Amino acid sequence: MNKEQLERVYKGKGFIAALDQSGGSTPKALLQYGIKEDSYSNDEEMFAMVHEMRGRIIKSPAFVSEHILGAILFENTMDRTIDHQFTADFLWEKKGIVPFLKVDQGLAGLENGVQLMKPIPDLDDLLGRAVEKNIFGTKMRSVIKEANPEGIRQVVEQQFEIGKQILSKGLVPIIEPEVDIHSADKKESEKILKEEISKQLSSLDKDAKVMLKLSIPTEDNFYRELMDDPHVVRVVALSGGYDRSEANEKLARNHGLIASFSRALSEGLTAQQTDEDFNAMLSSTITSIYKASIT
Repeated sequence: MNKEQLERVYKGKGFIAALDQSGGSTPKALLQYGIKEDSYSNDEEMFAMVHEMRGRIIKSPAFVSEHILGAILFENTMDRTIDHQFTADFLWEKKGIVPFLKVDQGLAGLENGVQLMKPIPDLDDLLGRAVEKNIFGTKMRSVIKEANPEGIRQVVEQQFEIGKQILSKGLVPIIEPEVDIHSADKKESEKILKEEISKQLSSLDKDAKVMLKLSIPTEDNFYRELMDDPHVVRVVALSGGYDRSEANEKLARNHGLIASFSRALSEGLTAQQTDEDFNAMLSSTITSIYKASIT
């Protein structure tokens, strides 16, 4: 684990940029960026286009360590280069931004009111490559739709079980049990979730460090005690389907909670914009998310 990067994520001011849309969500991300599905004819072309989009964001003069602590990458992005450097090295060496990697393979079907992660058969190999590519930490997502105690316990147990495998490689896992913002019993789900996370944190080795990525809670500052747990490097929030202004407004009311936005970060950016317009839009977005993250 890179101690300088750990210190930066733990104490730095700013937020985590989520640039990790993968296979299923890539067409949607490209469409939002103004590239229609008939612009590419296979996965290789699609991933090349999305890498171009991410490279444009990362290389932008607006994408700076003054506002951004880390960036979450998709595996395909980790394996590609920006200006002849692997993406993670470019982020850290040229930008001073800490690189993370999305490691999950998507969601299983709905059961017990939740969606667990699908099995990750080649995780060991992927983590080995992440270490070689100078990745600092990982991210993996599950979804909670209902306040079902059994389902939520399974989600958190699975997250921490895989988290321990990630920790054994010297990487810092971002545990992401997302509570669906449209859930009818979101507040109750969050209560059960917090209890289950606290249980799992208490079972970790003394020196183990994890991060948490959670939906912005219904009750302001609800995750304060998780932030204070010695195992937790940082608690970050996903935008979860809120548009950027609403996500920022809710985030700002939660002291110490910082953003890890994906869709809300790239909202309004298009392939057709001039570099000047693109950078101005990105700068305004980053500034607004940063301000909401440092409350």
